[in-house]
Amino acid sequence: MITIMLVDDHTVVRDGLRLLLEMQPDFRIIAEANNGREAVARASETCPDVIVMDIAMPELNGIDALRQIRHICPATRVIVLSMHTASNYVIQALQAGADGYLLKATAGTEVIHAIRVVQSGQRYLSQMIVDTVISVYLGQPETKTHKPPLDRLSPREREILQLVVEGKSSAQIAEVLFISSNTVDTYRSRLMQKLGISDLPTLVKFAIQQGLTTLD
Repeated sequence: MITIMLVDDHTVVRDGLRLLLEMQPDFRIIAEANNGREAVARASETCPDVIVMDIAMPELNGIDALRQIRHICPATRVIVLSMHTASNYVIQALQAGADGYLLKATAGTEVIHAIRVVQSGQRYLSQMIVDTVISVYLGQPETKTHKPPLDRLSPREREILQLVVEGKSSAQIAEVLFISSNTVDTYRSRLMQKLGISDLPTLVKFAIQQGLTTLD
């Protein structure tokens, strides 16, 4: 039996995946989450065999959730199921420890095959994603050594960045992360300095480009 957790902020996506996967006699959905922070909590409780997870989610994005889950449940295999084909999303996911990357638009029953592949210890990428990765490494060799902007930030700074651009106040962020408002303000000033950004609209634009949040 392969135990699975579904993580997506859209209920309709989780419902569709559950219906599809529960048709497999050896698949069992044991947990669901609608954001990255909840995914980390559920993973710590269940440590499923496989997690199928979106990237762009509120509270905590899929990339940072993936990094935390890797520490909590190192044996769990993680498949990113995303609408994003841009190379920065794909490379970030793979560097964070994703075992698979599928596109929502073309996945369908491919998710079933991907789950079986990653559970066997292999990696699985949609064909379009394979093409993207090959293009990046063959056509742009400098990306192998170039440090992505988000890598300048600590995990805590990335968390605060996401919550800031989602419109949460320092007091609200402090409550979510169990730290003081003054500490939040310090982190915010530091991360903006590291990124060379001085205003909120530019910060929001940066976060969207990096896949930390979306406009919906």
